[in-house]
Amino acid sequence: MASIEKTLLIVNKLGLHARAATQLVQLTNKFDAEITLYQGDKQASANSVLGLMMLESHQGKEVRVVSEGPDAIEAMEAVESLIVGRFNEDE
Repeated sequence: MASIEKTLLIVNKLGLHARAATQLVQLTNKFDAEITLYQGDKQASANSVLGLMMLESHQGKEVRVVSEGPDAIEAMEAVESLIVGRFNEDE
């Protein structure tokens, strides 16, 4: 089973807030992959809005993203483009 890991920088001004977390959950649900985000000593599944918000990922924070499963690579690429693209927010 494929497993991929990347460290990504949160660049959007509001960080991983409710709307951004919801977008991430909706995106990752499209893939056959288990995606987990780690920040410091906290971790959250990418299919839990509340869990993602509890990470308190603010602008400038780094999160480690681990993607496992048949769609691991495609899911990681999608997550990375969402985060790098500032969750499509107009800042």
